[in-house]
Amino acid sequence: VNLPPRSNVERSAMHKASAMMLLLAAVAAGPLVDATSFGQGLAANPIRKVVTMLQAMQKKVTEEGQKADELFEKYECYCKSSSSDLSASIEAAEVKTAELGTSIEGDSSKKAKLEEDLKSHQDDRSAAKAAMAEATAIREKEKAAFDKALSENKVNLAALNKAVAALEKGMAGSFLQSRAAGSLQKYVASNRELSEGDRQTVLSFLSGKEGETYAPQSGEITGLLKELGDEMMADQKDMIATEDAAVQAYEGLMAAKKKQGAALSESIENKLNRVAELGVSIAQMKNDLEDTIESHGEDKNFLADLGKNCDAKAAVHEEEKKMRATEIVALADTIRVLNDDDALELFKKTLPSSSASLVQMRASTSALRAQAHALLAQTRSRLSPGQERQRIDFISLALRGRKMGFEKVIALIDELVATLKKEQSDDDHKKEYCAAQLDQ
Repeated sequence: VNLPPRSNVERSAMHKASAMMLLLAAVAAGPLVDATSFGQGLAANPIRKVVTMLQAMQKKVTEEGQKADELFEKYECYCKSSSSDLSASIEAAEVKTAELGTSIEGDSSKKAKLEEDLKSHQDDRSAAKAAMAEATAIREKEKAAFDKALSENKVNLAALNKAVAALEKGMAGSFLQSRAAGSLQKYVASNRELSEGDRQTVLSFLSGKEGETYAPQSGEITGLLKELGDEMMADQKDMIATEDAAVQAYEGLMAAKKKQGAALSESIENKLNRVAELGVSIAQMKNDLEDTIESHGEDKNFLADLGKNCDAKAAVHEEEKKMRATEIVALADTIRVLNDDDALELFKKTLPSSSASLVQMRASTSALRAQAHALLAQTRSRLSPGQERQRIDFISLALRGRKMGFEKVIALIDELVATLKKEQSDDDHKKEYCAAQLDQ
């Protein structure tokens, strides 16, 4: 919103002063009238008309000043409220910038720590899976070895039991010809727990060297075989017990590793979610920080411009008040002069009396023309170069001429007054526009 520029105010004041001086010139340099016109002129006092017009102008200038003061008060209120709001916004932005910086730094540190923990948990889970795979592979090998050893133990033990039964029944020959005798022979030959003498005795029997001369009643071979069977049964029980212990250890290890893996997976999932949330939060805070910094800069610039504009408008308003005061004083002085008795006497002198001679009329007319020229010159000196000076020059030229009737001079003055009224109306519309903009 712009207040009326200084040039409009000055122009308005000068135009009003020009119109006043031209009206006075018109009164002072009026044409010669007859006695009838003189009587009508006394009835309608032109000075009173000028005074009334100037009083209306004075009232209008005063009202314009009041409206301008009201508009400036609203603008000044806008300056103060906007300045306060901007200062509060700038202060809040500075606090928010510091808080966002601290929050971003803290969350970034948390995110980095979570990522370190996440990598450690992932490594631990991978190690747990590798341990489970390794334990499974070992267990499978151990199970295969156990199954093979147990199977061989059972086969050898069965062969040994058959040999003992055959010996006790006196059927050693038929046993020695069976496949069980061959299996038992291989087992005894590989068994390092037997003494060399016992092993040779058993192997000699199984190879058939004893033949039919063997006497079962002696019981030597039978005793050795039974003793070997007891050892084989004890070995079988040890193998089964060892296998059961290995299975339990494997199952315990697998259960612990699965529990550890589940806990690590849950922790990894939680930390992944937390890392993602922190990443989103940090990104949002960074965007918010950028927007806050940008808004802070814009508010500071706007506050600086607002201060300059408000100061400039205040200076313009003060200058307008001075111009308006000067104009009111000029109008008051003019009204006072016109209301003086000397002005009435001057008016009476401008109109010829019924007893005035033609020479006196011409002398009076010449004097009045000189006064009108002086008033026009004084008015012209106060105006800036332009259309108004050209019109006043044309009016002066018309006064100097002898052939042009003063009706044309009056018409020129009326045209100038109409132009001044139009410009004043344009100024009023500008003020109404400013008032409407300030109220919004």
